[in-house]
Amino acid sequence: MKMHYVQKGTKTFHRINLALFLGGFATFANLYCTQPLLPMFSREFRISPTFASLSLSVTTVALAVFMLIAGSLSESFGRKPMMIVSMVGTSLIALLIPLSPNFGILVALRIIEGIVLAGLPAIAMAYLSEEVDKKSLGVAMGLYISGNSIGGMAGRILIGLFTSWVSWRFAIFMIGVISLVCSVVFVWILPSSRNFVRRPLMLSTLFSSLLHHLRDRGLVFLFIIGFMLMGSFVTLFNYIGYRLMAAPYNLNQGVVGFIFIIYLMGTFSSTWMGRLADRFGRRKVQWIAIVIMLCGVLITEFWPLWLVIVGIGIFTFGFFGAHSLASSWVGRRAVSEKAQASALYLFFYYAGSSIGGTSGGELWSAYSWRGIVVMISVMLVVALIITERLSALYKKEETTQSLVR
Repeated sequence: MKMHYVQKGTKTFHRINLALFLGGFATFANLYCTQPLLPMFSREFRISPTFASLSLSVTTVALAVFMLIAGSLSESFGRKPMMIVSMVGTSLIALLIPLSPNFGILVALRIIEGIVLAGLPAIAMAYLSEEVDKKSLGVAMGLYISGNSIGGMAGRILIGLFTSWVSWRFAIFMIGVISLVCSVVFVWILPSSRNFVRRPLMLSTLFSSLLHHLRDRGLVFLFIIGFMLMGSFVTLFNYIGYRLMAAPYNLNQGVVGFIFIIYLMGTFSSTWMGRLADRFGRRKVQWIAIVIMLCGVLITEFWPLWLVIVGIGIFTFGFFGAHSLASSWVGRRAVSEKAQASALYLFFYYAGSSIGGTSGGELWSAYSWRGIVVMISVMLVVALIITERLSALYKKEETTQSLVR
């Protein structure tokens, strides 16, 4: 079958980018909508920071596990239909969460939401890898990731504002309404797959497919990098609210919500670093992006509020660039069954979110912000080491291929 890849600058390219931008926006606005509310959950439900973080961690765990299944289902039912079910279903669950009578019910609904959310993130990357020309993939993936960053930012800011004005229940309800609107536009403008080849539904082959990817050392290195990147990112944003709402800052919920406007830096860095990677190579730019994250988190250790905010901004800039590069790298590295490869990357990515985000609560309780900084720094150093090993692997493979020729 002849493949028809979408070129940068065409009308179809713009439609794909807008649709997946909205998809990423709605997905991450819902996924992280409880993150700014953790201090409020601690007070209202009388629970520790570690337990409050479960409102986010259980969602990312469910998302990570069911993305593995969603990727296989999309091989049979199609990329676009699965993403539509994910977006609409997530919006409807978001409308139910404000009715939760206690924290236990809220957590249960967040688990269901994580399961439904799984349909879009893994499949979106596979869709782009199949439909967009390789020379334009870095830019397209960067734009999709920028939708993630803006969704995460807007969701957190709106949650803070609506919570300050009315209540956290009204705030989450409004996120659900906005997501429903995004879903309608998504269904209308996203082109159907042209290069997708439908396969029979055979979940029995899922584990063999996953094991095939896990035998590729290059992919495993990328999975570990994703784990470390997301684990460090969520840990910082889970507990920065506790720090800023306590002495000596004593900021209120609405002001803390506006801290997330820093996500705009991620919107720029994901597309900019995608272009740099297309030009200079992913290995060099990936290493630089992680170093930027490390510098940012170390700056947050200082006490002046403006320095804390600058550090968060630098950290965020590096994160979205690094994640954009790693996620697009998976699509290029996997020569077959790209949906499963993307799902595996995101499984490790969100596993890092859950494990890092919750374990960070113990460090916060025991050592305050310094414990968080040390934990994140260790994770980023590990990511740097793995990036160096990945570079060495590629150099070895390139040498071997040149000798064969």
